[in-house]
Amino acid sequence: MKRRWIAAILVGMLLQSYSCKDNKEKKVLTREVTFKKEGALTLMKKETDSVLAQLDIEIAESDYETQIGLMYRKSMQDDRGMLFIFKKEEPKYFYMKNTEFSIDIIYLNSKKEVVSIAKNAKPFDNTSLPSEGPAQYVLEVNAGLSDRWGLEAGDKFDYTRDPN
Repeated sequence: MKRRWIAAILVGMLLQSYSCKDNKEKKVLTREVTFKKEGALTLMKKETDSVLAQLDIEIAESDYETQIGLMYRKSMQDDRGMLFIFKKEEPKYFYMKNTEFSIDIIYLNSKKEVVSIAKNAKPFDNTSLPSEGPAQYVLEVNAGLSDRWGLEAGDKFDYTRDPN
């Protein structure tokens, strides 16, 4: 009886080591993340409320969504963006880990005004890009768009969610 237990344990250990070796050699396949329209956003000039840009947006609110952001994507169309919504207005810090294309990071306060813009953030750069004041929202768009629109601190935004 004792020999059977020892044999069973040895066979189990052999299978376990084979299984672990086999798992180490497997490749992990990931699929490309694609855009999912969840709302619309309008950027407006502070003095005149004239429209600077209108975008389709994805919304990131959960911890997971805000940590992933635009990571693992190859590109984004110029008429799209990602809006991060946070519960508290406080200084924010973003970086470009696993983000494959350059973006402008627009920090916005609870009054829906532009606080600051981190322009032309470099792909795969882990350098922290802080807001210049407390922010409750962050909008990520393709690099250069904030200059093309003439966006500056104090300009405003509004957004709507798609019904779902």
